[in-house]
Amino acid sequence: MSGGGDQDAPEKSVSRAGRNLPAAIAVGLGMGAVILVALLTVRELFVGVVAAAVAVSMYELTGALKRSAGIRVAMVPVLLGGQAVVWLAWPFGRDGVLSAFVLTILVCLIWRLKDGSNGYLRDVTASIFTVAYVAVFAAFAVMLVVPDDGVFRVLAFLIGVVLSDTGGYAAGVLFGKHPMAPTISPKKSWEGFAGSMVAGMGGGAITVGVMLDGQWWQGVLFGAALVVTATTGDLVESLIKRDLKIKDMGTLLPGHGGLMDRMDSLLPSAVVAWLLLYVFV
Repeated sequence: MSGGGDQDAPEKSVSRAGRNLPAAIAVGLGMGAVILVALLTVRELFVGVVAAAVAVSMYELTGALKRSAGIRVAMVPVLLGGQAVVWLAWPFGRDGVLSAFVLTILVCLIWRLKDGSNGYLRDVTASIFTVAYVAVFAAFAVMLVVPDDGVFRVLAFLIGVVLSDTGGYAAGVLFGKHPMAPTISPKKSWEGFAGSMVAGMGGGAITVGVMLDGQWWQGVLFGAALVVTATTGDLVESLIKRDLKIKDMGTLLPGHGGLMDRMDSLLPSAVVAWLLLYVFV
């Protein structure tokens, strides 16, 4: 499993992308293996994988907010509510996700009362944002696996994001000259984005056409949409980290940073993948 953009303009040959490439590849392969085992054995295990990733990512994000900006997220209701959002996505779908989310908001509003008015709006807003950004978005990945062809839906989604990341990385390292968003992510180039788009659309045409019996043009649109959301997700988290003045959300994964640093492109892409596949197939 991968995420996090094309790491474009080359620097030094540490990895020409600012990260320990062998470690990053090893970690990515390991995470991918865990997901494949879950999908190809008992599909419900995939919910557990998503739930674990959500818990760790939310913990990293709330920790970064507190350390860097003094924002006090309501940790207990946020973590428990996030789990409820994910686990209720399988049996109850969107109704379960929405119900768990709004109840979590209510608990966060009440939970923060004990600490007084100073920073109340800031802390409550950050708590709600954390649940929405991580848990609600991730719940769409769970809903992808529910249908009879759900394993293929999840694989199409993951392959699309991985191809976007890989195509962008390769094209950016080889050809990257024109920065895409220099004030947000200086290493990301338009050449890298083009590489992401070519790889994503090609992969989408194959996965949607072969695994899901869709039309090739649907696969092309699916792949292109995932490239846009994956890139946007990477830029959004880059903005969050720049605002907090941190390099990574955590240090859990060698070569990657924190788990949240790998979830950035996957989270918004899960929403779009579910929506498009719901319409197409």
